[in-house]
Amino acid sequence: MSCKVEKSKLSGHIVCPPNKSYSHRAIFLASLAGNNSKIDNVLFSADTIATIEACRKFGAEIEEGSTSLIVKNSIRMDKIVPEIDAKNSGTTIRIAAGIASLFTKEITLTGDSSLQKRPMMPLLDALESMGAKCTSTNGMPPIKITGKILGGEISIPGNFSSQFISSLLICAPLTEKGISLNIKENLVSKPYIDATIATMRNFGVGVQTFIPYKKYYISPQIYKSTTFTVPIDFSSLAILLSASVLNGKNFVIHGNIGNLPQGDEVFIDILEQLGVKVSVDEEQITVQSPEKLNGGRFDLSNSPDLLPPLAILAMKTINPIEIVNVKHARLKETDRISILARELAKIGIKTQEKEDGLILESSNGFRGASLNSENDHRLFMVFCIAGMYLGDCTVTDHESVAVSYPNFITEMNKFGAKITIQ
Repeated sequence: MSCKVEKSKLSGHIVCPPNKSYSHRAIFLASLAGNNSKIDNVLFSADTIATIEACRKFGAEIEEGSTSLIVKNSIRMDKIVPEIDAKNSGTTIRIAAGIASLFTKEITLTGDSSLQKRPMMPLLDALESMGAKCTSTNGMPPIKITGKILGGEISIPGNFSSQFISSLLICAPLTEKGISLNIKENLVSKPYIDATIATMRNFGVGVQTFIPYKKYYISPQIYKSTTFTVPIDFSSLAILLSASVLNGKNFVIHGNIGNLPQGDEVFIDILEQLGVKVSVDEEQITVQSPEKLNGGRFDLSNSPDLLPPLAILAMKTINPIEIVNVKHARLKETDRISILARELAKIGIKTQEKEDGLILESSNGFRGASLNSENDHRLFMVFCIAGMYLGDCTVTDHESVAVSYPNFITEMNKFGAKITIQ
């Protein structure tokens, strides 16, 4: 289904959603720790619910509150596990694959049609080098994994997805030998590794760093129960900030920023480089946007989720926006580089698609258009924001926002947007 989006302004006080990446990690680690581990301010979305259900199938007993989770009993490695359906969640299937390799009986993991196009082979090769038996469909889901891995020294390329490394880090302390992890090639999305290590530390497990983003050692250890508070999601915050830059009028974003590492925090620096004044304190963020933004060249190798909210800001720039080193964005829920180039051209942005990014230039010929988000939650949201700026737009696949921001349409309309489901 599609939405009609009319020109509109946003005002008022909105609360930013909790962080999806930290919610995933905390759910998995709490499920490995058990013993009444608690997660506060958890994000309940389609992706994180897939992780909750995966952990339940692994044997964890999870009690859901309105904004929290309590994991009473931990994952049981002796359990016969039903097929795990990760839906559309790459984080779920990749971390679950590592945990599945700790079991001795075969476990099948699958997902929706989009997830079945996402690569898994580098992770499966690493697991096999430690004793697992893995089968897949041309290196993609559905996959079958039979453990038990023992640990040891392994190597894995880092230029496909940091989720592979996060998966190995999380399962490493539960192996007999621990894991000495060597990362080949240039690691993409580095801050997500920092996030994984920080969350593991909160659950009582230490990671020895020999060379940052290149060599780690994780000794055999036990996850300990704790209470973990999920911070706001800077990936969602970037979308709200873009909405405020383009359409805001006294628009204030609230949320607990916290002190855990988030690579997408760099979006604040990007906005300031574009000429936006950003005011940040512990509980709220506001922006003051000039009539026209600067352009610039931006390396998003460590923050690929910033590609969509940055790209739409080209509607308001004097000079081009060049986005580089984000080839791995082609391996997200969709090929985001290709789709952004195609769809933003419809509304009048001059687009040049590069192998690893985009060059985007404003024009005098902006117009409303029918925009196809290809069922990608981040693309749907930014296309709606573009529609608020231009008016007379339709955007497909509104259901996709369930992945990361289930209340996006409701909340946007509450604060002044004119988004109508058709």
